[in-house]
Amino acid sequence: MKQNSIGASAFLIFILALIISIPSESAAHCDTMDGPVVSAARVAIEKSDLTPVLMWVREPHEKEIRAAFERTLAVRASGKEVREFADQYFFETLVRLHRQGEGEPYTGLKPAGSEIHPLIKAADKAIESGSVEKVVQHITSQISDSIRMLYSDALQKNHHAKESVQQGREYVESYVGFIHYVEKLDEMSKGPAVHGHGQSAGPPEHGH
Repeated sequence: MKQNSIGASAFLIFILALIISIPSESAAHCDTMDGPVVSAARVAIEKSDLTPVLMWVREPHEKEIRAAFERTLAVRASGKEVREFADQYFFETLVRLHRQGEGEPYTGLKPAGSEIHPLIKAADKAIESGSVEKVVQHITSQISDSIRMLYSDALQKNHHAKESVQQGREYVESYVGFIHYVEKLDEMSKGPAVHGHGQSAGPPEHGH
């Protein structure tokens, strides 16, 4: 009985961590040297036109990124030997401001080829292909399985909850885990924050 409880709790932690951590992984996706933000920066530098990167920063940060872009172009014009440093400065500034706009800390640029969460890759492919069905199917199946597993565990322990204090506690642990998981799903289903990875729509109304 106790082993089952520990297993269910571990599974709950894993699933919640997966759901909550996907934003962080996606942020890392934007932090990579071959990610969409730096790719846009390369195009902007090549064309001497800031337009491709402006969509990656919020309006309050536009003045700063414009100034950084002008400095970058000026330094690049002084010689080939300093272009790499100038580009890196612009990449760092752009990604930092992008992260700031998300409400997330900037932890530095990640190397090209850095590991990306499979779901983020699938989400990117969905945008490219024009179909999100594979992402929906994967997430729906994963969530459905976890709800059923947590529900089954809580239901089973409920049948024995009054047999002893220990079994009662095991039931409460399982019940609370199940309820909190459903609450989290409901909270997220009400609408994500606009690209603010990790920002919830509001606190859950039901507390345990």
